[in-house]
Amino acid sequence: MNKEPEDLKRKAHWETVYQTKELKDVSWFQPNPATSLEFVKQSNLPKSAAIIDIGAGDSFLVDHLLDMGYTNVSVLDISASALERAKKRLGKRSHHVKWIVSDILDFNPTERYDLWHDRAAFHFLTNNVQIANYESIAARALTEDGNLIIGTFSEIGPKKCSGLDTKQYNEVEMNAVFDKDFTKIKCISENHKTPSDSIQNFLFCSFKKKK
Repeated sequence: MNKEPEDLKRKAHWETVYQTKELKDVSWFQPNPATSLEFVKQSNLPKSAAIIDIGAGDSFLVDHLLDMGYTNVSVLDISASALERAKKRLGKRSHHVKWIVSDILDFNPTERYDLWHDRAAFHFLTNNVQIANYESIAARALTEDGNLIIGTFSEIGPKKCSGLDTKQYNEVEMNAVFDKDFTKIKCISENHKTPSDSIQNFLFCSFKKKK
């Protein structure tokens, strides 16, 4: 299938970001993703559970999941450069991770996951078609009773990130997006301090796939 110009432009943008910026210089830099890890723990999954981190770039969540003993972790990002950086950081441990280079909107899951985590991709989807497509892909990818964890910009969060427009959410709006296939468990807000000392307000929500 031929790529649309917008898809190619999006991929080129993120390849440039990861080829020109150090990990500690990007706004989403977070050595200890404490909130994400707490939501993962609250899911009470066995260590063999299939977990996928969406739009992960070279974030540290995968390191912590491996440290916690999870043995079936996948990492997806549109940027091959980002994933190569993460592989290099992990060294030999990278062989225990499944690496997927894909635009999330083009993702065709070949396996089912027990937990879907996203702290970076969802708020870059700004039109209703993209958002509905994302929800459908997540529902298709998750097992029955699967867990969905989304960290996205809140209604007081930034309207731009990394030079791109973003979409902001409150709890009601988030629930409306995912209510078709998921039941909301809980939502919390969190202030993330960027390397440049600015504050980004996030909304984290967890959902359970409906049976």
